[in-house]
Amino acid sequence: MGRLRDILVSWGPLGVFLLATVESMGLPNPGGTDAMVIIAAIANPRTALLSGALAASGSLLGSLVFYEITRRGGEKLLAKYTSSPRGRRFRAWFHHYGLVTVFITALVPIPVLPYKVFAACAGATAVPRARLLLVLAAARFPRYMGMAYLGARLGENSSVWLRAHVWHLVVAAAAITLLLWGLIRIAEARGIATPGATPVQ
Repeated sequence: MGRLRDILVSWGPLGVFLLATVESMGLPNPGGTDAMVIIAAIANPRTALLSGALAASGSLLGSLVFYEITRRGGEKLLAKYTSSPRGRRFRAWFHHYGLVTVFITALVPIPVLPYKVFAACAGATAVPRARLLLVLAAARFPRYMGMAYLGARLGENSSVWLRAHVWHLVVAAAAITLLLWGLIRIAEARGIATPGATPVQ
């Protein structure tokens, strides 16, 4: 895996694009797209923002493939991701909050909230492709462009900065979550359906 990662890094932005595509398709990822964007930015700061943009683009492409797979697999394939009690709870969240769950997990890597589960729910419930891609673009471009900027500016100190500011990032993620939750409650109070959500009976 380390050898493959080194090869992809040597390809620069193209390698990042390929890795992001593979990861978002649900295939094994040797190192994670976030780490690869930072590594590529450190290796060549001049192409850092291009790496970030291509990482986001690759993620959208891979997610589209994953969407088509889960859409065609339907409930049978969705059961693979939601068979556990925890998975069923995430599935219920998606049916209530819709694409907000996809946006949050695509924007901020939160281990306890797996992006793939919510993405699988979006495919299995046939959420409109354009709406899903718009939500993913709004999340992935800021995420990977931010990682690229961080790598280009701080170089090898990027990981140190991330460790030092981990709680700031957690608070920011919580703030975004609360804001979106508040907007959902306001929409529900006014009788407006949440995008991608299934009305609660």
